[in-house]
Amino acid sequence: MKKQFSLSFIGLFAWAIFMVSCSKKSENTASENASVLYKNATIITGDGSTVLENADLLVENGKIKNIGKNLKSDGAKVVDLTGKTIMPTLISAHTHIGNLKGNSAAGTNFNRENVLRQLRKYQDYGVLWVQSLGTDQASLYKNGLYDSIKNGETDGARMLSAGWGFGVPTGAPPFPDHHGDDNVFRPTDPKEISADMDTLQKYPVDFVKIWVDNFGKDMPIMSEKIYSEIIKQAHARNMKVASHLYYLNDGKRLAKDGVDLFGHSIRDAKVDDELIGLMKAKNIPYIPTLSLDDFAYAYGAGTATWINNPFFKNALEPTVFEMVSAPDFKAKQAKEQDLARNKIALDNALFNVKKLYDSGILVGMGTDSGAMVIRPQGFSEHHELELLVKAGFTPLQAIQIATLNSAKILKLDKEYGTLEKGKVADFMVLDANPLQNIANTQKINTVYKAGKAVSQGPISK
Repeated sequence: MKKQFSLSFIGLFAWAIFMVSCSKKSENTASENASVLYKNATIITGDGSTVLENADLLVENGKIKNIGKNLKSDGAKVVDLTGKTIMPTLISAHTHIGNLKGNSAAGTNFNRENVLRQLRKYQDYGVLWVQSLGTDQASLYKNGLYDSIKNGETDGARMLSAGWGFGVPTGAPPFPDHHGDDNVFRPTDPKEISADMDTLQKYPVDFVKIWVDNFGKDMPIMSEKIYSEIIKQAHARNMKVASHLYYLNDGKRLAKDGVDLFGHSIRDAKVDDELIGLMKAKNIPYIPTLSLDDFAYAYGAGTATWINNPFFKNALEPTVFEMVSAPDFKAKQAKEQDLARNKIALDNALFNVKKLYDSGILVGMGTDSGAMVIRPQGFSEHHELELLVKAGFTPLQAIQIATLNSAKILKLDKEYGTLEKGKVADFMVLDANPLQNIANTQKINTVYKAGKAVSQGPISK
């Protein structure tokens, strides 16, 4: 009898816990799905032309239900954003995830915890989509992790992955300088590539990454017979190829061989009509990664004016600020880096991105953040906007490059990249207008992911 009573009591207790849990779940769901009308803001839609003053944004069930002036609440919760600016969250089409930890950048750091931590950092900086280009590991795809990230089910930025890419034995990408565990294919014969591609195709990669560069050093560069076969094999499997590159002549050969995306700037020379014609004929988009070249030059040259900016400092891995702010770091960088070469690279990158854009090439935003500790995730994306403006773009154009254009490159533009009716409500509220000063994108008030507030930015308020 006592045993029966005990079991009944346990059953009732379990039922009560279950009902409370369901009630809380229902409350949370209702709260997340409730309509919210954000009123009286300056709204930058991301399409490169539309700016609405004193306008409203109606969000329902994670999507934009309406956008315009004098919208009616229809029972929605009303949030007054007078004096604030709303813009789409950023999309970074060239990053690296999971390799940074403290002052090291190594494949040995790659694990679930580190990947998710860094995606949360991007989220804090208003970057809600990233593409990781070529340094991921098989553990990313285990136990549904990648799918849950890509589908927005985990906290942090959503992510697309190129798995692990193709490099050169004793060449690019440098090993073990950047990534520790060398997880990169390094074929020496075109006949090896089909099997490598079969291995990569087992994973849901969105691009195939190749490195075509010698980093200005005495190291081999990927031959055309290798990368042309990679492109051929990728296309036979309906996969696209993104190339790391540096040299103008390599850009021309890659374009002729059918590469699908330039993942960096041409930096050894100014682009010419031949390359522009090839890129236009093949519809090859361009990701300039200007911040990479600024970081390569600025620390050693003493032009890193952002060193003490809290927005920069909060993006750094632990101990890295102490490293970059140490008195001997500038001298060390100046000694180790070819500053004259890096300055030419930066100047050419700034010139070339504007030239290509004005010629009708689709330019997107990417930074190579996360590949090295001096390229901090999140901050790099906002610094890229500043450099685009320095290159001659208007703030409105720079924002379009970092939102709609990147969404187009990653084939996300049907749902993301602009603020318009029917799209996912990924947006951030800023305390100042970036059209007046592009650095105002750093004044993040709130980041919204699918209509839900997920961060108040990286700086404690």
